[in-house]
Amino acid sequence: MGEFTNKVVVITGGNSGIGEAIAKKFDQEGAKIVIFGRDQNRLETVCKELNQAVYVQGDVRLIPDLDKLFATAIQNFGKIDVLVANAGISTRKKIEEVDEELFDEMVSINYKGVYFTVQRSIPHLNTNSSVILISSAAAHKGWRFHSVYSSTKAAVSMLARNFAADLIDKGIRVNAVSPGFTDTPIFDETKAVNPKQLEEFTKGIPLKRFANSEEIAESVAFLASSKATYIVGVDLVVDGGASSIYPL
Repeated sequence: MGEFTNKVVVITGGNSGIGEAIAKKFDQEGAKIVIFGRDQNRLETVCKELNQAVYVQGDVRLIPDLDKLFATAIQNFGKIDVLVANAGISTRKKIEEVDEELFDEMVSINYKGVYFTVQRSIPHLNTNSSVILISSAAAHKGWRFHSVYSSTKAAVSMLARNFAADLIDKGIRVNAVSPGFTDTPIFDETKAVNPKQLEEFTKGIPLKRFANSEEIAESVAFLASSKATYIVGVDLVVDGGASSIYPL
């Protein structure tokens, strides 16, 4: 029997990277999984690798898609015990290179998407359920060329505190996880084209390596577990010490 046997876990952006690792972690612990994302092929592939899972194709910017997500979870599994609001995008741009279209897209997905994912889930969440928002270590430290991304993630970190205050009377615990640099497919192109850039990133991490997705998933699972029932409104930074200590 796993920690999450017979629990139902909904994960946005669950079709790749950290979201996929989170889905697989909860699956290993016995949960029933609902994953949500835009890439139909990836959703199908990941779903086939899980034991009890369904997927919903959609966009976190669209409230009807979010309503479909939660309706599907209830229709298939009857309840929701854990919600992981993971969907998000990143880009590396100088301030002068950011146009209005890119700005609006990042705010809409990273901030608005998280806000309404949680809002639309509230009627369906069990008492004693857990909501975990995926923020970023970029919300805790100035990163060059990440002004839009960092500010949207700072908003997510603050949402965790405000949602926690608003929902605690319903028995819903809200927390956030802020990953640092994580070895996901998003960095594959950088590895091939600019390995020196990755070396520079790594120098700023006291542990001298990127996280792997499974390490982030473990942190998420911990906050959702029975071991963390007295933890509310925290933003757990998982970045190898990069935002906390200086690697002399």
